[in-house]
Amino acid sequence: MKVSKAYQLFEQEAPAVHNAWMETVYTLEKESALDKKTKELAYLAVLAATRLDSGLPFHVKMAKSFGATREEIISSILAGLPAVGNVVIQSLPTALEAYDESL
Repeated sequence: MKVSKAYQLFEQEAPAVHNAWMETVYTLEKESALDKKTKELAYLAVLAATRLDSGLPFHVKMAKSFGATREEIISSILAGLPAVGNVVIQSLPTALEAYDESL
C-alpha cells in the first residue's frame, strides 16, 4: 500500500530513526488488546481529529483490508466531532476517495 511522500522521505532520509520508530509501532501493536480492524478505525479517528490527513489513505486501506465498511470509515472519521468539532469533516473526502479505490 502506498504511503505519503512525507513518510517515504522519513524512511529514506532517516533510516535509523525510522527503524526505531517502527520498532515502537510494532511493540504497541503487539501489546494492543484491540483487533486490527478496530485499531485502524480508532487510528483514523485520531488522524482526523489531529488533521494528519496524509496518513489517511494508507490507514483507510488497511482498515478496509481488515473488513471495515465504508460506513465504518465514515463513523470513525466523525467519532471526534463532539470533542474537536467539525474539523474532522475535512478528512472525509480523502478517506472516502481512498476507500473507493481498489486495494
